Amino acid sequence: MSTQKTPVPLDPSLYSIEGDALEFMKASTGIQDAEELKKHILAVQEEAYAIFPYPCIRRFSFIRRALGRLPAYKQLLTLGKERKGAILLDIGCCVGNDIRKAVYDGYPVENIVASDLHPEYWDLGHKLFNTTPETFPVPFVPGDAFDPAHLAPVPPFYSPPDTPRPDLKTLTSLNPLRGHVSVIHTSAFFHLFVEEEQFKLAQAVAGLLSPEPGSLILGLHVGLPEKGFRPGKRERAHGGGPMFCHSPESWKELWDGQIFKKGTVKVEAFIHQIERQDLMNVPGAETTSYLLVWSITRL
Repeated sequence: MSTQKTPVPLDPSLYSIEGDALEFMKASTGIQDAEELKKHILAVQEEAYAIFPYPCIRRFSFIRRALGRLPAYKQLLTLGKERKGAILLDIGCCVGNDIRKAVYDGYPVENIVASDLHPEYWDLGHKLFNTTPETFPVPFVPGDAFDPAHLAPVPPFYSPPDTPRPDLKTLTSLNPLRGHVSVIHTSAFFHLFVEEEQFKLAQAVAGLLSPEPGSLILGLHVGLPEKGFRPGKRERAHGGGPMFCHSPESWKELWDGQIFKKGTVKVEAFIHQIERQDLMNVPGAETTSYLLVWSITRL
């Protein structure tokens, strides 16, 4: 259970959407009027924040499509179009905005599966985008990534798995996907956990990835230029306590040599510094933040 203190109140003035992001939301929701779209998004935000007060919900990250801004996104779309049956898994999908962007950009919807601890977020995704399980038929598999019944860590595959590719619509856990997933996306997820848990999560995720060259894991989360604990008073959303952050160097060392055999993956990672506008009016808050942007490609 989280020991997080009273959450910071929502602030509608943080709402900002324009350009391609605005056009995507208009096209995806069917709401063309900008003011009506804003009211709709604010209503869904309030419901989502009540489920769990993640800072990314407060600052409207759920409409800003982290996946589409990642350098490896084009690589993801190419796999979806050129590799037959290439499964895309989004772990920690929240309302599903990122995979909806991938579908919008041409990734085959029948090859996508989503997972999150909170199934209520997936339901809110249908409300946000005005869809149903029939009109947006991506299978959703709820579960705790640290529950072996949902996702048990296994060593990475270096040859094709003996098991057949599962029917995504019949999944009740992620375990049948071991060795079958071509692309795994996970953003704003690893930083929720302490260093030891991040290692275990990396092991579990790696065991799902296909051994076929070009298979890809990508995402972003809070990091630091030097590995360590995030300065200031902000705590992890889950469990409280200081937030542990990897650096680009420690992230590369983790995946290339500890999780995967040395030299079997290409790890790209860099730090992007941002100023947290959502914290400007929060007393005592550290407004400078660093995002670790990364991808892992099998060689």
